[in-house]
Amino acid sequence: MSTPNRSPRRLATLAITLASAFLAATLSAVADPSPSPVQADNPIVQTIYTADPAPLVHNGRVYLYTGHDEDGSTWFTMKEWRVWSSDDMVNWTDHGSPLNIDTFSWARQDAWAGQAVERNGKFYWYVPVINDATGRNAIGVAVADSPTGPFRDAIGRPLIDNAEIDPTVFIDTDGQAYLYWGNPNLWYVKLNADMTSYSGSPAKIPLTTQGFGTRPGGTDRPTLYEEGPWVYKRGSLYYNVFAAQCCSEFIAYSTAPGPTGPWTYRGTVMPAQGSSFTNHAGVIDFKGGSYFFYHNGALPGGGGFTRSVAVEKFTYNADGTIPTINMTTGGAPQVGSLNPYVRQEAETIAWGTGVETEPASGGGMNVGWIENGDSIKVEGAAFGTGASSFTARVASATAGGTIELRLDGPNGTRVGTCSVSGTGGWQNWANVTCPVSGATGNHDLYLKFTGGSGYLYNVDWWQFTA
Repeated sequence: MSTPNRSPRRLATLAITLASAFLAATLSAVADPSPSPVQADNPIVQTIYTADPAPLVHNGRVYLYTGHDEDGSTWFTMKEWRVWSSDDMVNWTDHGSPLNIDTFSWARQDAWAGQAVERNGKFYWYVPVINDATGRNAIGVAVADSPTGPFRDAIGRPLIDNAEIDPTVFIDTDGQAYLYWGNPNLWYVKLNADMTSYSGSPAKIPLTTQGFGTRPGGTDRPTLYEEGPWVYKRGSLYYNVFAAQCCSEFIAYSTAPGPTGPWTYRGTVMPAQGSSFTNHAGVIDFKGGSYFFYHNGALPGGGGFTRSVAVEKFTYNADGTIPTINMTTGGAPQVGSLNPYVRQEAETIAWGTGVETEPASGGGMNVGWIENGDSIKVEGAAFGTGASSFTARVASATAGGTIELRLDGPNGTRVGTCSVSGTGGWQNWANVTCPVSGATGNHDLYLKFTGGSGYLYNVDWWQFTA
């Protein structure tokens, strides 16, 4: 761990800032009629700025592929893509960056909005970048054997090179895969079974006002379609959810009886809101629920170039239409609970205050840049009849500090305190164990980090003993 300047999103008042900024949206949201406890779980990542969410359901987990807005950006300054995953929609594990601009030897810059899909045990990630040879936008494809990578350039050259962006990929029920992309146009090709080549030539989907709505203002773009298509199928109906009308963008959608149309405009999904003049949608079904991912500028220092990914649960109307979904700070409800008696990565976080993450020497990620008063919340830990002890793997190049185990709040009931001593380095790892008393039933668990001044220690993983 190095000691850079702290990023602007690392503020102790983060939850308060978000709650006040989105109180009206929280109260008026119609995404899901069921009540949820007062909490601040949106945006779902607080350690860095994230954008352009692309969720993928695989083997009982949601894998979330995002872009990464650099701190302090005044443009879409993006150098890498990131991956997160969750099995309960609230506790998200940081898998770091398995793909970046340098993965593509022919690319120059701009790690913008992409999407990953699984086929035949491999994972294909389609991303837009600047082709160094032409200086224009192109689409590359990377491949990996795991949803968390590492990814490698699948073909060593652009898959598509027509100066347009924002690829989305969809595999139909008959096995045919389609790649869609475009701004200002909307293109598609039929991908071959290898997912790295295509048949025929790219074709334009007609952007008619009947298909994609009417843009006000008499511009040279007659329809609402702007960018960021997300195509999927539900039953026999095809959906195209897209960013509409720059700027500020809102999220709209169209439907069709087939994967290439004819499309019919259906209206607004998410109105323009959220302190970012762009938005980008991803829609999935997971464990019996439907979820809508998007981005906003809700974190401190956030805005149109420093965005953050969030999620809402929603229910389709009886006729298959999508309801209006507003941004909230509460986010999606937890699906199930977290088992504290198995090893949990420290970078599995529902809400973090002050902390950041970095690659760990033994693989994966660890939590670092920990200072006095920082904390991590893990939502819905099922302690059952009670925990007896807590173990964490830690490292410290300083004098260390303490880990306070608290329930239901950073200042909630303390059920244990672990002392962390210096280990001689930020990646010199050792285990610490302390007794636990009073951790029974289901609770939000807070790891509250305390100690002296400066950086205290890193945490790799933790686990309770029943």
